[in-house]
Amino acid sequence: MALKTEEMVLNMGPQHPSTHGVLRLEVELDGELIINVKPHIGYLHRCFEKHCEAMTYPQVIPYTDRLDYLSSMYNNFGYVVTMERFLGIQVPERVEYIRVIMGELQRIASHLIALGTYGLDIGAYTPFLYCFRDRETILSLFEMTCGARLLYNYMWVGGLSHDLHPDFVPKCREFLKVFKPNITELNNLLSYNKIFVERTANIGILPAETAINYGITGPMLRGSGVKWDLRKNDPYSIYDRFDFEIPVGTGAQGTLGDCWDRYFVRVREMEESVKIVEQALDQLPEGDINAAIPKRIKPPVGSIYGRVENPKGELGYFIMSDGSTNPFRVKLRGPSFVNMTVFGELCKGHLIADVIAILGSVDIVLGEVDR
Repeated sequence: MALKTEEMVLNMGPQHPSTHGVLRLEVELDGELIINVKPHIGYLHRCFEKHCEAMTYPQVIPYTDRLDYLSSMYNNFGYVVTMERFLGIQVPERVEYIRVIMGELQRIASHLIALGTYGLDIGAYTPFLYCFRDRETILSLFEMTCGARLLYNYMWVGGLSHDLHPDFVPKCREFLKVFKPNITELNNLLSYNKIFVERTANIGILPAETAINYGITGPMLRGSGVKWDLRKNDPYSIYDRFDFEIPVGTGAQGTLGDCWDRYFVRVREMEESVKIVEQALDQLPEGDINAAIPKRIKPPVGSIYGRVENPKGELGYFIMSDGSTNPFRVKLRGPSFVNMTVFGELCKGHLIADVIAILGSVDIVLGEVDR
């Protein structure tokens, strides 16, 4: 009869440098081998959905900034697109192009944090500094446009809070020109680094069927080889006018759907976002960004669900109206929250050190998980 060693429960967090926020992981171990991981969330809960009921529809927008605060522009984007469908508003062409430009710059900025901190988690410090250097340039472009670097309240129902600064287009083009070779530099420094590959290849494998069954979206789903992106599969705004690819995992460094695949999908997505921004800048029309902003927002009685391709995955807003100026109900479908549900499955059978590599590959923001 084989002896069973005593199992140990280890708490990682909520104050832990690699949990990317206030997250507690209850890790059940047999020696260094993981039997199970149970995430404990809610440390950052701020009642976003209940708060919205006490706000008018425009007043909800600054609260969307504070969900995934690393993708604030795209949180705005999802909300205003949903509300405009609800109200039947057609926004000016210039507004659509500026929104896409800002949204894709935000995608790059979000992925730069994901990639830089991922390298840091695994012990590579220099890529972290390089990624933050480029992200700061994007934040400076945002600041030039609306005066803020983190929480923007930029996209409004029917329009935008500010038009582009006269220097925005040339400075944005300059950034894109510099950023392209920087992606190659990141690949040479981190993506194909022997130690990094060994820490991430064949770790935290997520089969496509499991990903679909859990409702996983975004780079996590595409890392498992599923070519699903709302910008292509359920187009919104003017994304159907641009030429870009949907990167998917290939198992190039190990098994399809491992940590490395999820990481590299984000690297390639930044390249595609650069293409979209370049095309949008070339096609940017003139126009009045405030022409379609309603003086009073009062949707008809009913409900609507709108979704967009946030940097983390499908961001959905379910909004219910009772005919007043305040929403009767707002429910958020947050990609970080949904993607986190499969975390325990990814960790089983791996070593304690792999928990950090797997968590970093999920790329969560606790502001959205807890909201």
